[in-house]
Amino acid sequence: MTSDYSLTKSKVIRREACPKCGSRDNVAVYGDGSKFCYGATCTYRINSNSGNVIEMEKPVSPIKTTGVLKAIEDRKISFDTCKQYGVTVADNPSRHIYPYYNEQGMLTANKVRNVSTKSFHSEGNIKGSLLFGQNMFGNGGKYITICEGELDAMSAYEMMGGKNQKWPVVSIKNGAASAKRDITNKHIYDFLMSFDNIIICFDNDDAGKAAASRLAETLAPKAKIMPLQFKDANEYLCLGKKTEFVRDWWNAKQYTPENIISGDELWDVVNEKAIESEVHYPFEGLEKLTHGIRMGELITVTAGSGLGKSQFVRELVYHSLKNTQQNVGLMFLEESVKRSGLGIMSLAANKPLHISEVFNNTTVEERKSAFDETLGTGRVFFYDHFGSNSIDSILHCVRFFANALNCKFVVLDHVSIVISDQQQGDERKAIDEIMTKLRMLVQELDISLILVSHLKRPPSAGHEEGAATSLSQLRGSSSIGQLSDIVLDLERNGQHEDETERHTTVVRVIKNRFSGLTGPACRLLYSVETGRMTEREEYEEIE
Repeated sequence: MTSDYSLTKSKVIRREACPKCGSRDNVAVYGDGSKFCYGATCTYRINSNSGNVIEMEKPVSPIKTTGVLKAIEDRKISFDTCKQYGVTVADNPSRHIYPYYNEQGMLTANKVRNVSTKSFHSEGNIKGSLLFGQNMFGNGGKYITICEGELDAMSAYEMMGGKNQKWPVVSIKNGAASAKRDITNKHIYDFLMSFDNIIICFDNDDAGKAAASRLAETLAPKAKIMPLQFKDANEYLCLGKKTEFVRDWWNAKQYTPENIISGDELWDVVNEKAIESEVHYPFEGLEKLTHGIRMGELITVTAGSGLGKSQFVRELVYHSLKNTQQNVGLMFLEESVKRSGLGIMSLAANKPLHISEVFNNTTVEERKSAFDETLGTGRVFFYDHFGSNSIDSILHCVRFFANALNCKFVVLDHVSIVISDQQQGDERKAIDEIMTKLRMLVQELDISLILVSHLKRPPSAGHEEGAATSLSQLRGSSSIGQLSDIVLDLERNGQHEDETERHTTVVRVIKNRFSGLTGPACRLLYSVETGRMTEREEYEEIE
């Protein structure tokens, strides 16, 4: 009999039972009124023109069905489920044969699983085929389940009621890695998106979870990811956990991209307590504008060369040691550990101990007292390296400070030296990289990071003459300003005729993500005798 098979001329509008072979939904009903049974051996067809039942030849497939229909007993797959999906079993060697069809209902490929070796190979054009099982179901409906493998699809189908269950179950073609690629086929994508809910039931391992997320991104907003207690759907079936599978299926969660949280879930978070600083600035004017230092903040301190950036940072460290129980991690990359240690001790001694004349004029007892108050507390840790370092080693050190030494307060002085070995054209790129990674680390580790950054020289008066600073003058990259929560600028005219003014530093807040308040915060007077920076009373009068 000559075939007038022309299903490409009309679209499937629904599926129904076949009166000839008895299948529940293998008959496709087309928009032109024709009907066609997709059963592997059934020849039932209704001609759209006459309305008569006619026996006709199936379209010739490029490959043939092999093996015999039988239950896959070792995987608990029943005969009825194998018959529904057209899956056959062959011997010598033992093989499972999974049929794949194209959009015209033609058998176009067989995927063959060698049972003993657990390996797969394909016969025919599986790339041009639809999903496994797609030929069984019409377009549209409330739910469809998509699994990672054929056995899992059949297992899910069986646990959800077999031929009596009303929602389709299909499988991607070549495992987790191909999931997203599979649905680029328009016939597959349109088929899946014709359902209200797409339940993704992939393996409970890293590869399966990652593939499920990638697939859900493409199928959003209809995609839901099923949380599995066991390895996969077939393991549920083999363990007799049908009830648990159905429960977990109903508990599938609407996919949202990672780290997206609905605002209505945040009441307990926002109502718990106010956002408070854990470390306060030692200077009243600065504290007033910034409301202190909070964990998860990246604070950049910048100034011209020789204007007291490191000294200012040491004041913050000392204040933290005196007023909190937090550990601090210090990375002063332009000075030795000895110089850094003496710098911190100097604040307790009220003497610049790093100057030899001062050091020699202090007693051992004085130095020991200053040591016990600072370094000797066991809460101060140094990065013992002079000069430049790789980005990775700096990041590793920050992570070690936080995780291994419980440092909640970390200082990096300064960022430019980290990338000093880069070619000139690569400096901006390198700073972008380290700033992005530092920003992520600060958030991840919930620490406060004080970052010292240099400035580009302004076109007119230099910073050493008291020139004002803007974010655009941060050296190397705009990412320093963009990724910092707070940016503090230190301005001092080191050439001023008046000695007091020569040693007075204006602290200006040029970025404040927390409160938005910016501008001059305080004036700090540096004492040559004590090596300390103290706030001048007239800080409110700064213009």
